[in-house]
Amino acid sequence: MNFLAIFLGVLPGLIWLFFYLQEDIHPEPKRLILTAFIVGGLMAVPVIIFQVLTDDILVFLKLKNIIISIAALALIEELFKFIAAYWTINKNPAFDEPVDAMIYLMTAALGFATIENILIMGNIFYFRDAVFLTTAFSTTALRFIGATLLHALASGLLGYYWAVGLIKKSLGKNLTYGFFMAVLVHSIFNYLVLQFKSTHFLYPGLFLILAAILVLVDFEKLRKMV
Repeated sequence: MNFLAIFLGVLPGLIWLFFYLQEDIHPEPKRLILTAFIVGGLMAVPVIIFQVLTDDILVFLKLKNIIISIAALALIEELFKFIAAYWTINKNPAFDEPVDAMIYLMTAALGFATIENILIMGNIFYFRDAVFLTTAFSTTALRFIGATLLHALASGLLGYYWAVGLIKKSLGKNLTYGFFMAVLVHSIFNYLVLQFKSTHFLYPGLFLILAAILVLVDFEKLRKMV
């Protein structure tokens, strides 16, 4: 895997990370942000393992279909992104305002998406042909608009309910609802991509815009709760 493949894999996550960090009016320690990003990336290893095992179990139980598979794989990814953020900031003094839950969870999600991007870009550069650069740059653009942003938005929704749970002292209830919303958004996007991949990105793109609006509204709601 060469430098350009790694650079194009890392770029989308860093751009979205910079964008969403601007939503925090009290900047977080750079060391913790970096830790959440790295730990989120490392979660790609157990996610791959659990996704393979889950797929095998669904086949064995004869439950494998597009809806169940998409939802199961989305749940695994959302769970491990949450574990990354929770491990990084739970009980840390820097975790001192509700919006931090969204910031750190989205940071972990972007770290996870970055490893995903690097692996995909590595495959493109490995199977090099006459148009591999065009393919690489177009894939980076799609990952920037699509999957990388999706990971941040789905985790942002979960982060919002995590924060609400802490504020209202009802963590279990709100985390359950947050996981449901994150998996739902994640699953709908992946389903739309599979359904319309042979035509255009319009419907998945419009869905992402809606999800992005919801997350920005959630940031504003949290600011008003304190």
